[in-house]
Amino acid sequence: MLSVADRSRDLDDGPDPGPARPINWDRLSASEAEREWLVLNKWVDWLRSTYNLTDFVVPPYWHRHPALVWELSALHLYWLDAYSGCARDPLNWHREFADSRARLREWVASSGEMSSITWPGESGANTRHDADFVLFVADDVNRRRAAETARHDDGRNPR
Repeated sequence: MLSVADRSRDLDDGPDPGPARPINWDRLSASEAEREWLVLNKWVDWLRSTYNLTDFVVPPYWHRHPALVWELSALHLYWLDAYSGCARDPLNWHREFADSRARLREWVASSGEMSSITWPGESGANTRHDADFVLFVADDVNRRRAAETARHDDGRNPR
């Protein structure tokens, strides 16, 4: 099994994916979900380190909190649009980012996942983040594949 870092590097080698599109996490196929999880994880890591975000804003296990996933996914889409070849308005993205950070802080506070955990590579690091992310994505992809197989089987074998 490839590590998250190996899989994320592979994403840089492909062609330009074209215009950004909204991600509906509830409707992705298994293969789409795997790719989107890896892309989002890589971007969240970049966002966190670039803007020095604390775990009060983006905790290491953000992927286990649906509200954080949807918020970060929307913020990523907005960032892609703001910094595309036909950049819309990067300053507007920063205004939205400020609003987004407030929502993220609120959801993190209400989830109970506060700063008891640090990110990998930081002092006192909990290196379980990468391993947990890989297991989380594998479970999500396997669940989606099983649902796809069940839908496919139901279509071939009507009752």
